[in-house]
Amino acid sequence: MTQLYPNLINGELVTTATSLDVVNPANEQVIGSVPACGAAELDRAVAAARTAFKTWSKTPVDDRRAVIRNMAAAVEANFDELYRLLTSEQGKPHHQAQHEIGASAAIMSAQSTLSLEETINEDSDTRLSRTRRVPVGVVAGIVPWNFPVLMAVQKIAPAILSGCTIVLKPSPFTPLTTLKFAELIKDIVPAGVVNIITGEDSLGPLMTSHPDIDKITFTGSTATGKRIMEGASKDLKRITLELGGNDASIVLPDADVAKVAEQLFWSSFTNAGQICVAAKRVYIHEDIYDEMSAAIAEYAKGVTVGDGANQGTGVGPIQNKKQFERVCELIQDAKDNGYKFLVGGDVDPSGSGYYVPITILDNPPEDARIVAEEQFGPVMPLMKFSTEEEVIQRANNSDYGLAGAVWTKDAERGVKIAEQLETGTVWINEFLHLSPFAPFGGHKQSGFGAEYGIEGLKEFTYTQVITVKKDALV
Repeated sequence: MTQLYPNLINGELVTTATSLDVVNPANEQVIGSVPACGAAELDRAVAAARTAFKTWSKTPVDDRRAVIRNMAAAVEANFDELYRLLTSEQGKPHHQAQHEIGASAAIMSAQSTLSLEETINEDSDTRLSRTRRVPVGVVAGIVPWNFPVLMAVQKIAPAILSGCTIVLKPSPFTPLTTLKFAELIKDIVPAGVVNIITGEDSLGPLMTSHPDIDKITFTGSTATGKRIMEGASKDLKRITLELGGNDASIVLPDADVAKVAEQLFWSSFTNAGQICVAAKRVYIHEDIYDEMSAAIAEYAKGVTVGDGANQGTGVGPIQNKKQFERVCELIQDAKDNGYKFLVGGDVDPSGSGYYVPITILDNPPEDARIVAEEQFGPVMPLMKFSTEEEVIQRANNSDYGLAGAVWTKDAERGVKIAEQLETGTVWINEFLHLSPFAPFGGHKQSGFGAEYGIEGLKEFTYTQVITVKKDALV
């Protein structure tokens, strides 16, 4: 009999009459079940958050900081159990799951130190005007399946630090580790401040349209983000959207092939490519294209694809069947169009588990689906370019603008290119680095608003200006 992981509503661990099964993508076996919440459970969670907000919003910020630090400590104290559970439901190798759990604790600790200071607008003989930040109220957080714990805490921590309360919905594909986290914080967070409920994808629209939810913070696909924005517009809910990306890496001719090839590989294939800021289009200067592409392909041959729980696995399975089928479709499209493969391209659908072999394409055209669309899987298209002007234009020729990277020995030259890229984040000579103190958000159809840093914390607040007319005092 599989274990049922309860939800957290108003400080209590609760279940429902019906449940959803959770599958290990490495072997397609059911590993647990979770409550299938609907409108009634959502109403209960929102009501608890609304009641808790009255007290929590007035709780001294130092006390709120202490709660967040204690949450981080609970994650650290249960590190082994959490990372193993994460691998079993998400598929990523143990060492990558360890990084996610460790980063989740570190982010909460770091974000607990952030402050929103009041601003003095005018302090004259006649008037004192100041701007303060006040919490928006009840927040709904909707979390994807690729980094379920990290994405959950990066919404929970700033929300409750600001004085908001939150109702969080994990993905139905990966809810187990988040619900274990809920169990760990049940007696740390005051009742109703953090509520975590699970359900089908249909639960999301109920949250978006709920009249007592004041803000939506969502990470996921651009298509879903657009629907959330439409739903939130009916009562002008505040929204933060971190959406898809088709991130370009640009490799200049002075890049050190021996040093960069391995880093380029992992910039695309970490978490089986299921990262919104993974390198999904890799542009290599024609002078070093042959050497660099050969080095990446050779490195790929030594990386093991398999069950993330097995020692030595470098790339795990795709997390769910729907995404597996999409990645397979894109690979088949590339084969049907006669594009050249340096590595991989042959998927065996007969075995158990959603495994896609590491696949690297050799200079497909710009209008190829595997280049124009976000693949979100272990597929890496490599393309040649001749000039900086050309590659900047090609990199920017996308509806997305989340992140990108430039690889070069000349940092100043790299920065000049970075400043011309239409993305929210650009790395020079590294990849996938996010700081809890720096804002992260997209341009164009990669969303708007920010997470992390002071800018991310402000997303959970309104501005309020208070002006005192001094010469009118009696």
